[in-house]
Amino acid sequence: MKLFYKKSLFITVMGLLLFSSNATGQLDLPRGSQMAKVSQRIGITDVTIVYSRPSVNEREVWGKLVPYGMNNLGFGTAKESPWRAGANENTVIKFSDDVKIEEKSLPAGKYGLHMIVHQEDRATIIFSKDHEAWGSYFYDPSRDALKVDVATEKTPHTEQLTFEFNEVDANSAIIALNWEKKQIPFKIEVDVTNVVLADIRKKLQDSPGFNRQTWEQAAAFSLNNDGDLNEALGWIDNAIAGQFYSQKNFNNLSTKAQILAKLGKADEANKVMEDAMSIGTVFDIHGYGRQLIAQGQKDKALEVFKKNAKTNKGQWPVDFGLARGYASKGEYKTALKHLKIAANRAPDQPNKDAIAGFMVKLQNNEDIN
Repeated sequence: MKLFYKKSLFITVMGLLLFSSNATGQLDLPRGSQMAKVSQRIGITDVTIVYSRPSVNEREVWGKLVPYGMNNLGFGTAKESPWRAGANENTVIKFSDDVKIEEKSLPAGKYGLHMIVHQEDRATIIFSKDHEAWGSYFYDPSRDALKVDVATEKTPHTEQLTFEFNEVDANSAIIALNWEKKQIPFKIEVDVTNVVLADIRKKLQDSPGFNRQTWEQAAAFSLNNDGDLNEALGWIDNAIAGQFYSQKNFNNLSTKAQILAKLGKADEANKVMEDAMSIGTVFDIHGYGRQLIAQGQKDKALEVFKKNAKTNKGQWPVDFGLARGYASKGEYKTALKHLKIAANRAPDQPNKDAIAGFMVKLQNNEDIN
């Protein structure tokens, strides 16, 4: 009897546990408002929105389904709530780095995205620190990280609520919520240069810092994006003669020369560039000459092309370079003479075809740069 009683008690307890688990569990079933995720990278900063997509379904949306202003939803702890900017759980927006929203600063992180839709073609966007709440039933204004006001716009009918990234450029994007015939846009901006430089500084202290090319890339990025030039100079020096046992080459010496020139140290820059040209290939020096033309330094460019011709006699790029140098100064007949020599020496048809096109320009007294 005792053994039977113990077995019966065990079965009863296990049954209750199983029933309790099943009763409180949640199945993963399809939803009427499907979940979606949309992301955009700006520079190296990732912006991600996770939301649910209700349909219009022939309903009156603005002012009815989504009431204007703040509202008491009749549930939760909030006496007044904004719209959850979607359906079901919080609409969540995540920034991997600090950003600006409508020119106002917002730290990196996850936020509950809410909106107050106003009747007068405007809306208030709310970024709440409470990103794990269900909808906006427990909205607490003291937890707002940022609020911005924006103008709303009319748009062609969008049946399912949609977030999209528009007007994406190197430093910014427009995030827009489209639903029914209304668009609610807001601008996000990223200080890409400082974000990238901060990331570079971290990586240089880790395994990427043991690679010469990493230091070269870091210095070049800082040079070309208005970074700290003295910091960039230190980085390129590490690539040239630091822990990498003097792995100098045309590219890192050229980068150093450009940094020095930008720092106003012209004499030092010229010496470094002379060193670079002494180890550069015919194509390296040709590229440097073209760079000088682009900078408006035509006389210096022609000197570089002449030096290339002297150092690398008989190679077709040197006459191509001389043609570019003379053409930049308007000496088209001399340029055409050198271009014909380059055409005879060019090794393959694509180069010959390109040169033929340039010849036509020179014959018409047009620059080929």
